[in-house]
Amino acid sequence: MSGYLLFKSLHLIAVISWMAGLLYLPRIFVYHVENFEKDQATEIFETMERKLYNYIMRPAMILSWLFGIILIWINGIETFTYLWLQLKILLVILLTIYHEYLGKCMRSLKLKENIKSSKFFRIINEIPTILLIFIVFIIVFKPI
Repeated sequence: MSGYLLFKSLHLIAVISWMAGLLYLPRIFVYHVENFEKDQATEIFETMERKLYNYIMRPAMILSWLFGIILIWINGIETFTYLWLQLKILLVILLTIYHEYLGKCMRSLKLKENIKSSKFFRIINEIPTILLIFIVFIIVFKPI
């Protein structure tokens, strides 16, 4: 097995794990906000949020970046000249910013400083899906 295929496989596994977390965490926020007056429920949601964010999402994000950078290095640094790769990296940076924003939301929920509604979290839950669609089409078709 070539190193390239190994790192590509690891990159895909990390990205899938990261995306699962990015799609699930805002859904937990919805339930957290809708049950914020129930102490036992909010304790459970806070535990779920913390474990998902710190033990699954953060490592998966770091590994996605690490394996992606390794793939660029294997293919040669000149691959940065491809516009499709530049666009993909830009969209992944946006996903990373979104990831960090979810961490901020998680902290505000824990500190009971949240002012966002469950509807807000339902809406932002679509952001990673939209970015994922663009990323996949850019990677598959390499249009530019």
